[in-house]
Parts: sequence; C-alpha cells; structure tokens
Amino acid sequence: MSHSDLPAIQYTIWPADLHGHRFRVKLHITNPDPNGQILEMPAWIPGSYLIRDFSKHIESIQAYTTGENIKPVSLDRIDNDRWRLPQNCAAVDIITTVYAFDSSVRAAYLDTERAFFNASSLCLAVKGQEHLPCSLAIVAPEVASADHWSVQTSMRSAKTDSQGFGFYLAKDYEDLLDHPVAMGEFQIVQLKSNGIPHRMVIQGCVNSIDSVKLADDLQAICTSTINLFEPQSKKAPFNHYLFLVNAVLNGYGGLEHRNSTALLCRRDQIPQSGILYEESIYREFLGLCSHEYFHAWLVKRIQPKAFQPYQLDRRNHTRLLWLFEGFTSYYDDLQLFRSKRIDLKTYLKLVADNWNGILRGPGRQKQSLADSSFDAWNKYYQADENTPNAVVSYYGKGALLALGLDLQIRAFSKNQKSLDDLMRLIWKRHGVTMEGLAEDSLDILLSDLLGSDFTKTWHEIKRKYIFGTEDIPIQKWIASKYISVQLKPVSKLEKLKLQFGMRYSDANGWLKVTHVLDGGIAQAAGLSAGDLLASINGQRITSARWDKVLAGLSENQNISICFYRDDLMHERLALLKATTPTQYELSSTKNT
Repeated sequence: MSHSDLPAIQYTIWPADLHGHRFRVKLHITNPDPNGQILEMPAWIPGSYLIRDFSKHIESIQAYTTGENIKPVSLDRIDNDRWRLPQNCAAVDIITTVYAFDSSVRAAYLDTERAFFNASSLCLAVKGQEHLPCSLAIVAPEVASADHWSVQTSMRSAKTDSQGFGFYLAKDYEDLLDHPVAMGEFQIVQLKSNGIPHRMVIQGCVNSIDSVKLADDLQAICTSTINLFEPQSKKAPFNHYLFLVNAVLNGYGGLEHRNSTALLCRRDQIPQSGILYEESIYREFLGLCSHEYFHAWLVKRIQPKAFQPYQLDRRNHTRLLWLFEGFTSYYDDLQLFRSKRIDLKTYLKLVADNWNGILRGPGRQKQSLADSSFDAWNKYYQADENTPNAVVSYYGKGALLALGLDLQIRAFSKNQKSLDDLMRLIWKRHGVTMEGLAEDSLDILLSDLLGSDFTKTWHEIKRKYIFGTEDIPIQKWIASKYISVQLKPVSKLEKLKLQFGMRYSDANGWLKVTHVLDGGIAQAAGLSAGDLLASINGQRITSARWDKVLAGLSENQNISICFYRDDLMHERLALLKATTPTQYELSSTKNT
C-alpha cells in the first residue's frame, strides 16, 4: 500500500525482542487534535470484566515529528494510562515498547516460539478519533528462528505476503480491538458450515493433530448454532470465522470476538496422532469452542445497552451477565448434544453436575444473579478465599436459570415454544439491528413471544431467582415424560466431604486449606484458609491420605483436628453432623 492509501490513524507492530518479551509499537497520527491530542491505553478488554491496567506494561513511550527532519515532541503524562501531545501539533509518531508475557487469551505474549496479542494491550487509543478507520502493519521478526512464522487473524487483510505479514485494515478502533493476532507455526483445520469458511489454527501440539475429527466435530457444532439463530436462511452473521488455539501444559479459557475467538487449553485436550486422549476432556474443549462460538451472536452482536459503546477506561456495569454468560453456558453443552457430539446420558450428567455445584455453594444464599452480574468486576473476577461463601456464579446459576426458563416456556405454551424462540426473537430485535438490550428488555420480548398471560410467571422468576436468592426448583419444573429427577445417592465418603465443607491444595506434603465453607465442620473447628491440616484423631493427614482417613470416621462422631497456623499448632474438637446439601441426578426414561 502507498502512504496515501493509508488511513489517518496507523499502527505498526514489531515483535522486537523475543528473548526479552517486548513488542515495539508505532502509532502514526496524521491530524492530532489541535487542542492537545490525548492518547489512552485501555484499562480492560471486552469480555473479561476486570480492570487490568494494560498501561503498566509500557516500558517506554516517546513522540516524534514525521518527515525528513525528525525531532522529539514533548508528551505530557496526565494519568497512569493517558498522555497529551502539545497544542497545534503536526503529524506525529508515538513509539512505545511494551512488555508482553501474559499467556492468557486477554493480553499479549511474545517469546522465541510464538507471539500473540490483543490490540487493547499494545495500541493506544487516539481520543476523539476512535471512530476513524485505522491500519495495522505487522512486521515479521528479524531472527532466523522465526523464518517459518505466519500471521493468523480474522482482521481484514489489505496487503500481506504469503505468511500474512503486512497491512490490515479496521473500520475503527473498536474493530481493531476485536481481532486478536497470533504469530508462529500452526497446525490448521479447515471446514465449512453452511458454506461459511471456518478455520482452527493450533499452536503448542508437538504431535500431528487429528484434523479430520476436529473438522467433523466443529462443523457439526457450528452448523447447529447457525441454524439455531437462523433456521430459515441458515446464514451466519460473518463471512469467515477463526478459532485461535494455544495448547499448553495447564490452562483453560476463551475470549469471544465478532469473527473469531482466542482459546487456551491443555495439550491433552486436543486429539493427536499417537497419543491416547480421554473423551471427557476432549468434550471440555469442544464445550469451550461451543461457548465462545455462541458468543458471536450473544455478546458480540446482541449486546447489553450498557456496553454501547464500551468505555474502556472504567467499569461498565450491567445486571445482565446471567443472560449473556449464563444462557451461553446453557447452550454450549446443549449444542454438543444437538449436534450429536455427546449422548443424552452425558448431557444430563453435565446439567446435573452444574446444578449440584450451585447447590453446594453457600454464596448462592447471599448474592442474587443480578448482583453477581453487577459485581463481576470486584467479586467474581477477583476471587479470594471467601468467594464460595459470598458469590454465586452468573455462569453456573445463569445456565440453570436458562434451563428453568426453557422448561417454564415449554410448559406454558404446551411445547409450542421454547427458549430457542426467545433467542431468535432477541437476535431479530437486538442482534441484527445491534440495538442494545436494556436491563428490562426481556419483559417486552417475553410478552410479545408468549402474551401477557406469561407476565406473572416471568415476574415471579425475576423476583425469586434473578433479583432474589431462592434456589431454582428444577426438580419441580421438569415435566418431561422422557427425563426423570431423583435425589442423588451420596456415598458415605462423599457425604463426609460435603459435611466437612473445605477445599484444599497440596503444599509440600501438607494438606493446605484454601477455602472454608459456611456451615461446615471445618469452619466449626476454627480452620481458616492458609492453615496446614496435620491430623484427625491422631492420624496424619496428607492429600493422598485424606480420603482414607475421612472414610474411617462416622456421622455424629466427635473428632479431634490438629492444624498449624503461622507455624503454631492448634487442636480443636468438632462434631461430624449428618447434614449435607441436597444433590440431584437426571436420567432418561427411554433409550435416546
């Protein structure tokens, strides 16, 4: 591209120091604000609701004039993440050096094996000009070890070489932030769903991946999801889609984007030649793919009104994350079942496991789904040792609410309508149009879908289970003759673990307490997070011996617990009481 063809805002990124994990970034501004152009680094990335202060990784920043006679330009720092250029400044280049060693899907990473970045970690916003088109030039590393690297991104290519290095275009700054970029060597899976090209590119697997199996499974999941939202046209809202996968020793997570997703998984979750893998952990990976793919509709196009536009310098609060994340969590496994990637028995176990996990959390009795959504910034995303006692997951309980609402809609309409119809109505009204979903939009949508007679039921659901903290009575709402609900049989050992109410980790042979749940034996005995459990009734406790020692105890027995806190020994007495959280199991009443 010639210089005259480039937009007024231009970014250039060099993987400059692979050993030191540093990117060099140039921002060219053709027309700075004459009143003093302000530059700002985002404080958070959409989809991950925590202030992360990406500016902390900027090691150096300088401004220069452009043209033949290059001179330094003063740059006034006005906040941790904001800078101001002088008034009446002509075209200018801002050069930054950014440290990048965060292997998550949220930030930026660079070493001798791979590079990855979200532009929110590297690219300063030009305040007041975020609406303007911008270009991104990606320069290849200059070391020989990176000769075989290529670039993988869903951003629109303008002029690139055979490896993908070169110029890309974004329609505005928000669009720039919505296309993560990976560099390195990849194994590639290609497929089409309803004629739309999809690719999965994978880093981190030494053995050859089973691209045939991955393509078959992804094609089924993606097609099922496209058809859910567009059963008539069967059209996706994008022209291509990219799964960017980083496979590591330990890690799991994903972040949604409009035409792509960045995924982090364990290597053993990817089917590879010559390596045995477990279907259950591969299913977890497919569930992650299903979840982030669903977000291409719900979150990236159907958005909370509170997110339009994103304000990346502050928290953006909404009480609707139970809908955007919870309903997505409901559909991610449901789409695996509908696409025949799992059978009914497996699906029902996944539903029951989530349900039982919610019932085991004391926090569900204190925090509503609406508050969980609103407080995601400082509670869910900043978990500590008391989180299980104070917080309910808008993912888990949100998924359970979606199931409950689905059951109530089906019962009310005599199986003529379902949650699928609500999702399609939301898509038509708020996705296709990009009209943000207000906090009370479901009131109107459900009334239009089912009539005013459903209003009483919906308002009760809101009062009790969204803004209240009552348990969602799935066991009462399942009326299907094909699915049965029973109390889950709990073994003596499982019952004692539930009664103990404690989570732990292994610490050099010691059992280290990480969480103490309200109402459990551990709390009654005075245990706290950080304590080292030494013995019960004189028997040494380690993580390896925990089950054996616990299995030798009896309900309603007095026990002596010995533990260390700050290297001082404590001994307490406690009673093994016979109360446990109610647990359920779901099963099919016919062969399906």
